[in-house]
Amino acid sequence: MSGSLREILARCETLLHDQRLESVRSWRARTGGLAIGFMPVYAPRELVHAQGALPVGIMGCGDSLEIIRGDACYQSYICHIPRSTIELGLNGSLDALDGMLFPAICDVIRNLSGMWQLQFPHKLSRYMDLPQNFDPETGGRFWKHELVSLASDLVARGARPLDPEALRTSLRLYNGNRQAVARVDALRREAPWTAPASELCLLMRAGLVLPVEEFTTWLLDYETAARADTARRPMDHARVVLTGSFCEQPPMGLLRSLERSGCYIVDDDLVQVHRWIQGDIPVEGDPLDALVGAFLDQSCASPTRYIGDRIKGDDLVARVRRSGAEGVIFCAPSFCDPALLDQPMQVRAMERAGIPWTAFKYAENTGQFQVIREQAGTFADSIKLWSDS
Repeated sequence: MSGSLREILARCETLLHDQRLESVRSWRARTGGLAIGFMPVYAPRELVHAQGALPVGIMGCGDSLEIIRGDACYQSYICHIPRSTIELGLNGSLDALDGMLFPAICDVIRNLSGMWQLQFPHKLSRYMDLPQNFDPETGGRFWKHELVSLASDLVARGARPLDPEALRTSLRLYNGNRQAVARVDALRREAPWTAPASELCLLMRAGLVLPVEEFTTWLLDYETAARADTARRPMDHARVVLTGSFCEQPPMGLLRSLERSGCYIVDDDLVQVHRWIQGDIPVEGDPLDALVGAFLDQSCASPTRYIGDRIKGDDLVARVRRSGAEGVIFCAPSFCDPALLDQPMQVRAMERAGIPWTAFKYAENTGQFQVIREQAGTFADSIKLWSDS
């Protein structure tokens, strides 16, 4: 690895383990702006940014913190991320945040929003019902009302009023950011040994706490450094799509174990917020209408999103074809209802398309890495030996 790559990834590691959000505290001290946390999978970051606030993605704490008080708030048969999020809140790590947004992912996140209101009544807390009707006159009107209401709540907390020109500027900045994300994703598909998924995940996790302008620069710097690094060489690995980890994230060690097992992860749904909107959001006309329309018409397929008469799994088949993958690994958190309820339908789609697959579960704070590595290695070997993919 070149020195420049090492430096970029070291900065990302620092932010990944920055539980107290020191970078966010520094940004607040420097700008005087609000910092608004959000849970995955989607948040209207453009609107938050346009009002002078910093959107901050919160994705738990992995295995770096013992959960004590968080476990007291929840039953044992749900995923791990709400416990670690509450633990971070109660130990003061998230004091830099002026509020939290909880998008409609599942019942667990709905319950987390209520728990957050009880524990932190002095801070902004909003559960955001995302539209599941995509007719502009129904879901569109509803979502626009939600965004206007959120903007008013932010103003009440000290943010700038929502200004159309400021929102248009934010749309442009996030368009540029999505283009930069697309560039590193394209590099991974083209040469996965040059831009491993574990590094991209690290970069995307760091981007959750950075101002969008700075994150875009980091992405472009990474792409330049990765393309210039000639020390890495391709190996005879199986190309796979990793899916099911759109909310609670797998431990970084698990991703590295998959790569060491003989898999190139050429597509995934990790840190999905950076890829939720597909393509650029139009900047002509009313920018708020454009933001609403992008959610209705440009959102990626997700277990958290209703798809009407479309067939579950078809989008995953298309991702496999587009990425040149040879198989699919279903990698879902334990007790993740959206991912695990979707999985049988997606498996059927893989089998109809003749795409090899395997599946396992994990928790953000634990990982049976050796067992998973052996399973993934066997899967990669079977693809190379017997698959027609």
